[in-house]
Amino acid sequence: MHLFLYGVLLFSCFAVISSRRQTAHNAGSLSSRTHERRHVSTRDGEYLLGIKRLRRLYCNVGIGFHIQVLPDGKVTGIHNENKYSLLEISPVDRGVVTLLGVISGLFIAMNDKGKLYDTQDWEDWEDCRFKEMLLVNNYNAYESAAYPGMFIGLSKTGKTRRGNRITPTMTMAHFLPRI
Repeated sequence: MHLFLYGVLLFSCFAVISSRRQTAHNAGSLSSRTHERRHVSTRDGEYLLGIKRLRRLYCNVGIGFHIQVLPDGKVTGIHNENKYSLLEISPVDRGVVTLLGVISGLFIAMNDKGKLYDTQDWEDWEDCRFKEMLLVNNYNAYESAAYPGMFIGLSKTGKTRRGNRITPTMTMAHFLPRI
């Protein structure tokens, strides 16, 4: 009788230990599958989509200007920040963003001649995309994704400059995103 109880007890302990090992083995394979999925999404940059930043782009040229997007279709610089200088910076691809005037509801776009304008049209979607580049002085430069070599820039009086006359080394193309 004692031998029978001893056998039942031994068998039940072995079954518990075996099931714990199986659970640990399954958990290990589950975590490796999760890691593979995380690695793929990180590599694709999907985690960046949807992260929108509300900022004012400050250019330290002349007396210093913030880019503003006016409801009448103009993009200009203003010394003191106002409601039209608040921009929503949204990533659309790795290193590529759109700049939306929050109050005006208009995107900043650049045409093939380097002129900045505002648009709501999705037909101009390519013109609204800018490569955001971090410079060595911790400022950002915004290069047109559709027209490489053309940058957003402000003159020392706060007017926009044509993108084909600006290089990323010029101060007029250096912007500091401010909260």
